[in-house]
Amino acid sequence: MRKVIALCMAAILIAACLTGCSQKNNSKSPVEGKKVAYIMYMSSSPIFELWSESFTETAEDLGMEADTFFCGDSDEEWKDRILQCAKDGYDGLLVSHGRVDYAWEFLTDVLEEYPGLKIATFDTSFRDKDGETKTIDGVVQLFQRDSGLAADLVEEILAMYPDKAAKNEPVNILQVQEENYIIAFDRRQAGYQRYETAGRIRTLGRMAPEDHLDPVSSMREAAEDMIGTYKDGEIDAIWCCYDAYARGVYQALRELDSDIPMVSVDICDEDIQLMAEGKNWKACATTNWTLNGEFACRVLALEMAGQYDDIKAASSYDESLGMWMEIPSVVVTQEQVMSGRDITVRNLSDVADDAYADDSFMPSCGWMESALKGRSNGSVMAAKP
Repeated sequence: MRKVIALCMAAILIAACLTGCSQKNNSKSPVEGKKVAYIMYMSSSPIFELWSESFTETAEDLGMEADTFFCGDSDEEWKDRILQCAKDGYDGLLVSHGRVDYAWEFLTDVLEEYPGLKIATFDTSFRDKDGETKTIDGVVQLFQRDSGLAADLVEEILAMYPDKAAKNEPVNILQVQEENYIIAFDRRQAGYQRYETAGRIRTLGRMAPEDHLDPVSSMREAAEDMIGTYKDGEIDAIWCCYDAYARGVYQALRELDSDIPMVSVDICDEDIQLMAEGKNWKACATTNWTLNGEFACRVLALEMAGQYDDIKAASSYDESLGMWMEIPSVVVTQEQVMSGRDITVRNLSDVADDAYADDSFMPSCGWMESALKGRSNGSVMAAKP
């Protein structure tokens, strides 16, 4: 009997040891010691600095080393930086805002030359020379829900003019939009255009900055010139595809002492400060840019670990579009911003809708949750086994 008991105890100890070792192995980050980079086509801006900061912090929490490179709206700089990072032995790259006319072919060639490299993209569509939509095996494409951002803003404008809606009269909008510049703007145009087609809005004119390295000042000049060509009361509202452009529009409106309301996509601390002045800037449609950086790093890390099933399990994944994920949007209103004190993007969740801080759209797994335990960017996610 003693031998039986001893054997049973030994078996229990061995099982416990094996279980403990298994749990330890499952919780260890498989990307520890890897090197990643965030490579952004455009110049630095507040929202992309937030992205970079969160991307870097997430990478470091997962045991990785991370770098950020902004490319000053230069196609050649974007391509060269990606190639240089690949040559330098980076294990993963999050590349942002690649141009649709070359991104698919270029990145395909890069991965053929460096098959061990993992790439995830943001605001980068893949099409061949004939305009046909393409995918790249193993590359996850990340986007904001741009069409939804655009539609949310149009709805905000329509709500300002209920009498016109009751009479089936279109609201007259001056649009800040730049076609064939970056794919995100084109996707936003699709959401905006549905309301044009339905006759609910009328676009009086479109404007965009000439200088992308100084978009605020350039947009201010363009807005002053165009707004000045309309009589008082002709423009019901101004719809802006991007908040950096919107800051220029806001400056123009204040210079002109105009009360025309405006709305915009994206948000940063300066936007919040201008909205809090209680003047023209009525709403932003946005995503949480701190969460966005973490989201992108999570996706890239899971690619590097070969855990595509965990990526596909996320609510933001859309199998019908290929390896495609979209970040949900939320509207932040002037009233919300003015309802609190010293509101910034760091504490915006105090006054914004709950959706702003919700991170349930992100992919995850056991080792990732263990490595990121204690971070507080939004709602707490339940770890997958």
